[in-house]
Amino acid sequence: VQLQASGGGLVQAGGSLRLSCVVSGRIGTIVTMGWFRQAPEKEREFVVAIRWRGSSSSPYYADSVKGRFTISRDNAKDTVFLQMNSLKPDDTAVYYCAADQRFRPPNYEYWGQGTQVTVSS
Repeated sequence: VQLQASGGGLVQAGGSLRLSCVVSGRIGTIVTMGWFRQAPEKEREFVVAIRWRGSSSSPYYADSVKGRFTISRDNAKDTVFLQMNSLKPDDTAVYYCAADQRFRPPNYEYWGQGTQVTVSS
């Protein structure tokens, strides 16, 4: 499984960005897709995850992004999206997409390369 994230950039506080993650390879084995982020000198943290297939996507969010971030998927395009609204300087980080073969896994097996999000005050 290969993951390619994109869409990061520089935005002012209160602005929006949309990240994309294209999935390739053994897509049929994936159960959960997630987004994580890592700010400078901080540990990587969970942001949001979604069930990759099925009628119920069952998204779940970190408290810090609830109401501001929305995860979605387009299985026809093998892509998961992260819509980020009302961005804050604290959201500045490298954002990574991840995939795993389990539902709500404690850790993820596959990782993308990351995309930088910088929110200026």
